[in-house]
Amino acid sequence: MRSGRGGRDINKRGGTFSAARIATRVAELGHQISRACGGKRLDVVITLDRGFVFGADLIRHIDAPTVCHFVREEVRDVEHGGHARREVAFGSGPDVKGRDVLLVDAVLDSGVTQEFLLRRLGETQPRSLRLAVLLDKPEQRKVGLEPDYFGFRTASNGLWVGYGLAASNGMGRNEKHLSMKPLAGKRQGRKR
Repeated sequence: MRSGRGGRDINKRGGTFSAARIATRVAELGHQISRACGGKRLDVVITLDRGFVFGADLIRHIDAPTVCHFVREEVRDVEHGGHARREVAFGSGPDVKGRDVLLVDAVLDSGVTQEFLLRRLGETQPRSLRLAVLLDKPEQRKVGLEPDYFGFRTASNGLWVGYGLAASNGMGRNEKHLSMKPLAGKRQGRKR
């Protein structure tokens, strides 16, 4: 369904992306999206809290009339029939009927949240619906979803911090670069 246009791979052991490298790649994505828009209006739906820095930089490089919408996910763990389950909900989404829509998020990991939001946006019958992410982590994908646009494809064995993404303690969000931190309790490079 999704073609995964563009993107760059990095070493699966982790690494960093400099502010300059991120800026160059975001500009390239903006130009790709501009060509696809053909100068037509684009409704950009940006996920809060993770996607706001990437979304703000990306729309500056889209050469088309742009309307921004923001959605915030609410994730909660509930127990249902003795089984733990994670629920994802979004407040009321924008009315994008008949419009070209680009969903923007920073990281595509399992894809569950983005797939849910794409379905919700699709219920409003947009003319087109695409997904752009800065980081694509396909090894953890739990659904058949691929981004239409991605900045960098990376391993799933770490947590990216900086450029709007925070560590579990909330720190690091304002760093201009991205760096990968090992996930707690997991060894780097181990295949699951």
